[in-house]
Amino acid sequence: MAFLTREPIDPASLLSSARRDSDGGLTLFVGAVRDHHDGRRVDHLVYEAYEPMAERELGRIQVALEDEYPGARVVIRHRIGKLAIGEVAVVIVAAAPHRREAFAACRAGIERIKAAVPIWKKEYGPEGDFWIEGCAAEHQEDC
Repeated sequence: MAFLTREPIDPASLLSSARRDSDGGLTLFVGAVRDHHDGRRVDHLVYEAYEPMAERELGRIQVALEDEYPGARVVIRHRIGKLAIGEVAVVIVAAAPHRREAFAACRAGIERIKAAVPIWKKEYGPEGDFWIEGCAAEHQEDC
């Protein structure tokens, strides 16, 4: 299964692919491109990845989450390439028999992706272009 894509991501189809009849909790995180960062206007951005390593790391995260949250099924998809404002950049779906595990797996998934996967973001705007640093664990809320 490919975790990276250059094509638009449809969150509804990923949600549907994760859902099983035994699941009572379905959580969905959708990260979209916003029009600003650190007080600067953003016109668009580009995600680049070391693709083989990013695919491996995303797969490792998915397996680890499913092991840590028994009964959970996790689906991850991340865009690479040029994205416009409002486009979906990343989707994490977690389905589980109960909401607690679904919420926890979904939240842990996006935090781990931001902290560990070799995907880089470059933002473009009127002030120029800027590489955005990865997120340290203590600053995850700002990413």
